[in-house]
Amino acid sequence: MLLCAGLMSGTSLDGVDGVLAAFDPRSLRPQRVLAHVHADLPGALSSALLALNQSGPDELHRASLAANALMGVYAEVVGRLLGSAGCHAADVLAIGAHGQTVRHRPQAFDGCGYTIQLANGALLAERCRITTVCDFRAADVAAGGQGAPLVPAFHAACFGHAAGAAAVLNVGGIANLTLLPASGAVGGFDTGPGNVLMDLWSQRCSGHPFDAGGVMAASGQVLPALLAAMQADPYFEQPPPKSTGRDLFNADWLDARLLLAGGAARPEDVMATLAELTAQSVVDALHRHLAALVRLRVCGGGAFNDHLMTRWRALLPGVDLASTAVDGIPADQVEALAFAWLAACRLAGRTTSLPAVTGARAPRVLGAVYPAPG
Repeated sequence: MLLCAGLMSGTSLDGVDGVLAAFDPRSLRPQRVLAHVHADLPGALSSALLALNQSGPDELHRASLAANALMGVYAEVVGRLLGSAGCHAADVLAIGAHGQTVRHRPQAFDGCGYTIQLANGALLAERCRITTVCDFRAADVAAGGQGAPLVPAFHAACFGHAAGAAAVLNVGGIANLTLLPASGAVGGFDTGPGNVLMDLWSQRCSGHPFDAGGVMAASGQVLPALLAAMQADPYFEQPPPKSTGRDLFNADWLDARLLLAGGAARPEDVMATLAELTAQSVVDALHRHLAALVRLRVCGGGAFNDHLMTRWRALLPGVDLASTAVDGIPADQVEALAFAWLAACRLAGRTTSLPAVTGARAPRVLGAVYPAPG
């Protein structure tokens, strides 16, 4: 049995999810999750990370300190995982630490572009006394790829066993699909905003970080003019490979479309429309790229949004649609488990990027390794 920890903090900035999992030493397939921990990000750190999504004074200084502070939260999560599982640092092969994405501009500017996930692998390895793997996206971007999404290879390993065309939908700040057609050729891409715009609107209107359960969205009416203004963004028509983030879907983007659609509206109606954008953009992507879909599994925070799940069931009649929990992996553990798997694969020297997904020239071994201190 091989133990790895995985740590994920996504574009929703809602906290850190960590798992400690056992993998088969030969196949590296996950066998079971020994512990799961969620830690909220301190308010000041969350604000600092959000601010770093845009240019500002003294960015390098602020980014370095934010990375260090984030590693403090990561180290706390690892400690709690070890305590919950009754394990010691020496029992764990590696930590897979995603870091916090603050910019995502692959293939831009000079043809290569960049993607930035704030982390400090050396500091995390030092604090936890465990080999740490991070910076998972850079090698794919260097090879001409998008560097995202990275989870389709993991989704295929965990959820690609059933007959018929299937898909896995991860709904964090951004929504991404993994396509698992009956032919076995794995695909995937970011469909557009997941929770990011809804979370922004909830914070602005109510002071709450998100619309729990989709209650606010369910109480509103979709605004056709606003929905049309948002759906007109060229990203939705762009063919894969493609990926996105807060660089595009942010407060300025939303405010511009609110203005186009006439400005003032009831907050609950805007929320309903934002939810409908997420729901319809996913369904449109499925209709275009996996029309034979028979099974959809949903993970990430969006799996707990009852309104979104209801809309997807209505828009995808006849599809077996459920949270990944029905297949044994709770929806809030999938991404962290994926990064534990990516760390195990990195130390085994296995490629995990999929050129059909990211557009890279060839598969790459992903992640930078920081050995545990002796």
